[in-house]
This record gives sequence, C-alpha cells and structure tokens, in this order.
Amino acid sequence: MPDFLPGLPTDLILASLGKAPGNELKSGKFDSPESSSALAANAFGWFLNRPDLLPPLPGGLGTAQSVAIEAEMRLPWAGGKHPWLSAVIETDRCLIGAASARYEPFRPAKKNDFAESYDRKVWGEKMEGYTRLRRTHANGARRFTVLDDVQLVKAAYGLRTEAQRRRKRPVLLYLYAEPATWANGRAVDPARIAAHRVDIKLFSESVEGDEVAFAEMTWPELLAIWGRGKMPVAEHAARVAERFGPL
Repeated sequence: MPDFLPGLPTDLILASLGKAPGNELKSGKFDSPESSSALAANAFGWFLNRPDLLPPLPGGLGTAQSVAIEAEMRLPWAGGKHPWLSAVIETDRCLIGAASARYEPFRPAKKNDFAESYDRKVWGEKMEGYTRLRRTHANGARRFTVLDDVQLVKAAYGLRTEAQRRRKRPVLLYLYAEPATWANGRAVDPARIAAHRVDIKLFSESVEGDEVAFAEMTWPELLAIWGRGKMPVAEHAARVAERFGPL
C-alpha cells in the first residue's frame, strides 16, 4: 500500500490508478521519490469525493462539479492507444485536463511519435495550431528542446473529443515543477529548466486561439491558490508541498 497523505480516499485513488496504463503501483514507480504520478494522485486525489472544495482556477473556468485522476480521454475511434491525463476537472462550463510533469522534462527524452491514425481529418479547423505541431513533428523537425510536445498534442485531441461529448469548453492545463535538485540532492541542470520555460512559451503561442485552450502553471502556483482556500484545503496544500518538495 502506498504511503498516501492523510485524509485521502485511498480506495478511490487505488481504483483509478489500477485502471491506468504504466503499471505504476506494481512496478514500484509510484513509490519513487521523484514520481510525478504520486504527486498528482496525492494532490488531486483529496478532491475525488469533495470536488466542491476545489478552489477555482484563474480565468473564469467555473466551479468544479467532479474531479478524476488518471483519466482516459478517448479519441474518436475505437482501437489503439488513447491519451491519459493526470487529472480531469469538470466544471459547470469547462472540461479541464491536467497534464502533470515533475522531473520528466529534465531527463533524457524518450521517443514519442504519432500513430498514423492521428492523420485522420477529424479534428476540425479550430485545431490547426495543434495539427501544425503534429505535422511538424511527423516531418522530422524538432521545435522543442525538452518539452514533450507529442504528449500535449495527443492530450489536446483526446480532451477535445471528450469535451464535445460532454458539451463543455476544453482546457488543457500543463502543470509542471521546476525542482532545483533531484531526489538524491544532485542539482537539476538550470539550463534545462530555462529551456523548458522557452518551450512552454513556444507551445502556447503555437496553439493560441485553438478550440482547446492551453494554460500553463507551476505546481507551487497551484498550491498557493489552494493555500488561500478553506482551512482543510490549505492544510492539504501544505502537506503536498512538504511531502513532494522541492517543486
């Protein structure tokens, strides 16, 4: 049993993690001191059975009606792999999908490409920014130094599909950390942190105006919002920061 933070609905969290790909629990990856999955599950898992306590995000995105973790966003076809998001918040007007990154951008990049199925003309004219990024990547041009643009484009396509089903406005939230050190105390390369910031800005500019709105926020910024919430939420935010810092 993972060592979850106090007050979490562990049964609901374990059920969500058990459905997700990657075998995080059985493989022991979830227990790693650098686990991004553990951070997101502990942070958002607290709200699974109390979405009404989740403080609203900036930008008038609405009041949370439900919160899910490790949520699959199914694409508009049956077979193949579908993108998964660290957390999904449904409000009265939006479907917000959080793609969480912790140490991943500062590790050696893993190969990530698009299957041919993504070439289908099903995304609509209001997704041209994301589609241009997909085509650029498929043509072999590398625009980003450390950002996993493929993961984000896939997430946006899945989020758009699910938001249309629910008749909500889709918002992709890139939630990331900028830790000064690895878990072993070794310094994270500050040049890669700076390059990550540049990549995020370029990605945001590339998809501006598309149907899936793109927002970015650091984990400390999110926890600061929670810290200004009601007392149980503020206490939870403090516990997340203490357990998973530096962020």
